[in-house]
Amino acid sequence: MKILICVPCMDQVAAQFAQSLAMLRKDEEETSVMFEISSLIYNARNHMAEQSVKMDFDATLWIDSDMVFDPMLLSDLLKTRRETGAEIVTAVCYRRRPPYTPTIFKKLDIHEDTQTADFEEYGINELPKEPFEIEGCGMAATLVDTSVYLDVLSKYGSCFSPIGKNGEDAAFCWRARECGNKIVADPRIRIGHVGQMIVYKEMCKAYAESKKNGGV
Repeated sequence: MKILICVPCMDQVAAQFAQSLAMLRKDEEETSVMFEISSLIYNARNHMAEQSVKMDFDATLWIDSDMVFDPMLLSDLLKTRRETGAEIVTAVCYRRRPPYTPTIFKKLDIHEDTQTADFEEYGINELPKEPFEIEGCGMAATLVDTSVYLDVLSKYGSCFSPIGKNGEDAAFCWRARECGNKIVADPRIRIGHVGQMIVYKEMCKAYAESKKNGGV
């Protein structure tokens, strides 16, 4: 496959991210890396999605510039794509600030007329152990078939432009699903979110247990 690795960012990236990207294994895949510097992330995402179509890539691997990940990230996402047949496959990212919740949605329904949304997030203890279908996610570490952009651009004219107060990631996932595409999350793929500390699943679980027991 021909894959474009897309990194939307501001003027700097985390050093831990740079190290992870340098160690990323590509195996048999033909890959290119594109950085898009913009103060409006949705503009960067829209441009890179359109470029992936113009340059005839088969898929894009979105990686946010504040993520750390194992060298096998791309290989693992491709394997899950083959196993599930999903057009969009994501690792599970956790917010870098309390309560460190997963950035995936079991329900995500955006109403274009009112620009409002009905959504429901997953709790840390609700996550299955195997890949499972979801309705939305952040693009933290997400593999997207280029065919999805063709679907969305044909129907909506834009991939990542926000809808009301709903961010670009949620808007894209909703549009993609409205076009008949499937989104799958794989909780087996380990990624970390760089904040004051690197947030992995274990931090999220520890925080949830502390709150349950009356801690801060």
